[in-house]
Amino acid sequence: MRIKSPVVQIGGLTLGGKNPVAIQSMTNTDTADVKATVKQVIELAKAGSELVRVTVNDEAAAKSVPKIRAELNKKGYQNLPLIGDFHFNGHLLLMKFPEMAKALDKYRINPGNVGYGVSHDANFETIIRIAIKNNKPVRIGVNFGSIDQEVLKKAKGDFVKAMVNSALESAKLAEKLGMKQNKIILSVKASDVTDTVKAYELLAEQMTKNKHFYALHLGLTEAGSGDEGIVASTSALAILLEKGIGDTIRISLTPSKDSPRTKEVEVCQLLLQSLNLRNFFPRIISCPGCGRAANDLFQKIALDVKVHLAKKTAKNPNLKTLKVAIMGCIVNGPGEAKSADIALVLPGKNERNIAQVFIKGKLVKTLNTKNILKEFLEILNHSF
Repeated sequence: MRIKSPVVQIGGLTLGGKNPVAIQSMTNTDTADVKATVKQVIELAKAGSELVRVTVNDEAAAKSVPKIRAELNKKGYQNLPLIGDFHFNGHLLLMKFPEMAKALDKYRINPGNVGYGVSHDANFETIIRIAIKNNKPVRIGVNFGSIDQEVLKKAKGDFVKAMVNSALESAKLAEKLGMKQNKIILSVKASDVTDTVKAYELLAEQMTKNKHFYALHLGLTEAGSGDEGIVASTSALAILLEKGIGDTIRISLTPSKDSPRTKEVEVCQLLLQSLNLRNFFPRIISCPGCGRAANDLFQKIALDVKVHLAKKTAKNPNLKTLKVAIMGCIVNGPGEAKSADIALVLPGKNERNIAQVFIKGKLVKTLNTKNILKEFLEILNHSF
């Protein structure tokens, strides 16, 4: 069961409450380069990102934000929320460029990077008041790597406790300044899986104890690249999402030549689908293979069916919930067939040379293995 959180409206997206966990990502272009940034925002949106964040680090970037918003609107992405990421000078940029403040759908601020001592509260207040004036939600994003040293000192060096305290104290200050509870999103992110999980669990515990909830954004700050980054991020987020913690997620992967920026969006979709929280594409259940398999035919069929269904799903979104099982022998084949919409069970070694097709758990046809792929796709197309 999801942790109770208020419903937050961010541009054309509604999150929190009973709404699906939303996917977000961030550009790595120079925001001052309008053409490149718009191109990447659209690439991320097409891949499935429902919110996109851009860096607003200097005056050139701030000046470009309204142009980026205008281009996105012109290209049909007027409902895609555009988030501004601010560090150190956000209060100055938001004051100096009011058109930028209006163009963004949400501001992301890090309480550890808005100033120190007396200037911290003053700078934070400036950002919050501008957000209130423009009716914009704010994500108060606390990071392990940039924790406020005063908060850390009060927490006696306990980084997890310090992150949670920083987030809740900042949210309390924002509300004191007049910001509504349903305009605040919190995050407490670390690069370590265990620390991240502990921080969000403590945050959820504190909110439940005080009966005062905020929408939560999940992620690791610097997960790494490739498989390492994917495993680290999904390990942490899966634990939290299973506990009902989280309203929006991002999987932050270090870019590589072999992996496009959209990879992080794809991993988010796979994670949410694996946890049965959302459906984005048909699920293909296929066995890993073992010495019982007669050959690698089941591998080829599983891949071909996946490609085939990807094309069909683009035209028929209802297929997103379809579950297909492709099994290499009878050990788990019939059992998996019972839970799948359609299943193909191939013969293993020393088994009768026929393949069985099940629909909704019932055996409907046996196929000769000679034209098995063609015949199975015909049955699939006819049945769904």
